[in-house]
Amino acid sequence: MGLVEKNYLISQISPPIDNLLATQLVNEFISIEHRYIQNDWEPTVLDGGQFAEILARIIYHLDTHNLNHRKGLDDCLEVVEKEDKSITHCINPRSDALHISKVLRTIYKFRSQRGAVHISPTYSPTHMDARMVVENVRWCMNETLRIFWTGDREKVASAIRELLQFDVPAIGVFEDIIMVQRTDLTAEKELLILLHYAGEKGFTRTELGKYSHFSPRSITRSLQKLHSPKCREIVLLPGERYRLTDLGSKRVRTELSSKLFLE
Repeated sequence: MGLVEKNYLISQISPPIDNLLATQLVNEFISIEHRYIQNDWEPTVLDGGQFAEILARIIYHLDTHNLNHRKGLDDCLEVVEKEDKSITHCINPRSDALHISKVLRTIYKFRSQRGAVHISPTYSPTHMDARMVVENVRWCMNETLRIFWTGDREKVASAIRELLQFDVPAIGVFEDIIMVQRTDLTAEKELLILLHYAGEKGFTRTELGKYSHFSPRSITRSLQKLHSPKCREIVLLPGERYRLTDLGSKRVRTELSSKLFLE
């Protein structure tokens, strides 16, 4: 299984989250990550506003037990934030909902006030603008998992860590075959992308030999280099499974991000 699978993630938060809203939230999160690593700043900022609207409806629903797929962000959050004895707030501790609400307002107001709602003749989003939005969206997504995850609690930490990694559109999955669908990579770079896709679980040497299109000799030499004391970009886990180290993940992010997409 590569990274954290979208359908699995949705199944672990729905219920209690409404399935349509959970699906929209995860799809929007993935879209934002894709836009960001493609250096597509304006859509990243715009998608941040859409993510905020969806999560505001989720928090409103779970805090009041009133489901509304169209209610606006301000209308949702005003109710969530309201200190009124006539309103019974269902999210406990109450600070969870209030913290998320504040961050959602930051994302939404930034998107609106910087002219990203429509194409602006005076403003073009920059890398720093998009990064601010992305980091806030990531925090909100992680908090949503932490609060509303219904499955194995030990797996939520792994899911949160893997969400901070990139998705890999260049990887194709065809029944039981996993394949890097680029032809411009060295064996070393292909292995790094495969191990990035594998997430915390990693791949065995046998699996890497099955999924890589390079010769067994090239794979072995590349694994030895990546595992060497001078490189340390992969680690061999118990059970003979290779996975990326933090150094390996950093290399994927800084050097190979453009290679995660199809040509």
